[in-house]
Amino acid sequence: MIRFATRFSICCLFAICLTDIATAQRSSVVIGESLADVDEPKPGQLDSPFGVDFDKQGNMYIVELSGGRVHKLDTEGRFTTIAGDGSKGYTGDDGPAIDATFDGMHNVAVTPVGDLYIADSWNHCVRRIDGMTGIITTVAGTGRPGFSGDGGPAIQATFNFLMCVSLNSTNDKLYLADLKNRRIRMVDLKTGVVSTVAGNGEKGIPTDGTVATESPLVDPRAVAVDSENNIYILERSGHALRRVNSEGNIRTVAGTGKAGGTDGAALTAELNSPKHVAIDPDDNVIIADDQNKRVRLYDPGSGTLTSILGSGVEKPRRGLLRPHGVCVHEDGSIYVVDTGHHRILRLQLR
Repeated sequence: MIRFATRFSICCLFAICLTDIATAQRSSVVIGESLADVDEPKPGQLDSPFGVDFDKQGNMYIVELSGGRVHKLDTEGRFTTIAGDGSKGYTGDDGPAIDATFDGMHNVAVTPVGDLYIADSWNHCVRRIDGMTGIITTVAGTGRPGFSGDGGPAIQATFNFLMCVSLNSTNDKLYLADLKNRRIRMVDLKTGVVSTVAGNGEKGIPTDGTVATESPLVDPRAVAVDSENNIYILERSGHALRRVNSEGNIRTVAGTGKAGGTDGAALTAELNSPKHVAIDPDDNVIIADDQNKRVRLYDPGSGTLTSILGSGVEKPRRGLLRPHGVCVHEDGSIYVVDTGHHRILRLQLR
């Protein structure tokens, strides 16, 4: 195997663990610390992390919005930078990812074998880092904003602010939150063909039960797919979670459309500028609820929305500042990108 080039490497990263025996819930800092009064991140520090995901071996991958880098934290605690030189740009395709530049990475989706798909948001494209060779390529988008290409090769299509990439459970379809086009699009990774699966480009609240591709969306910020191929769409200024079922019909499942922070029955509970979404092993939906400074859990079985970490949550008690990313490990642990604190947290509910 060809190893990635690295900018730095450190071992023995700290883990601070707070445990609540009564609830068997605990949160811990996996990596990162405050960057207050620091001009440039040091090894082991993160600069505005936004997305995190894992490969099958348990290695963690982190993308930074402001820092412009992609990091790897392996199972032995070794931390390395595998992509990006910290500057903004759109360079490096067909070469080593360590020499590439990005512009506003928002999240990452990792295949079991370690291939990375990165939402290079302000470059309006998806970049792929080969897990074996470390070579980076563009797999969707041209680098220019627009809307075109459905039914053809994703590499020739145009997008406008790609804010999220998410793999389905079989890792053969890549779902994209095409924010300014107000659409969710899908790339078939076997054929490379792109299509729209939700949104008609118009701004509005979709009517429950209507065809998703014929319905408006407010601002699709993030997307995730459960084991039954339900597509969950998170809308930031729409303050809502929507679901497209396997038949292609859309409905709102959480949020009232108004900003707020109440828990309870999901359709009367409130969200406040949520940023990212992930699916746990039981097909619950985990939400990074940015302005509420919380992580929320939507249970589709009971139809409830519950705060599980952050402001107002007593057990475990952990303050969050701009929680922008969430990811669920295959063991059920929830990883939270606490962007404002430049760190990654691990939350165990079981």
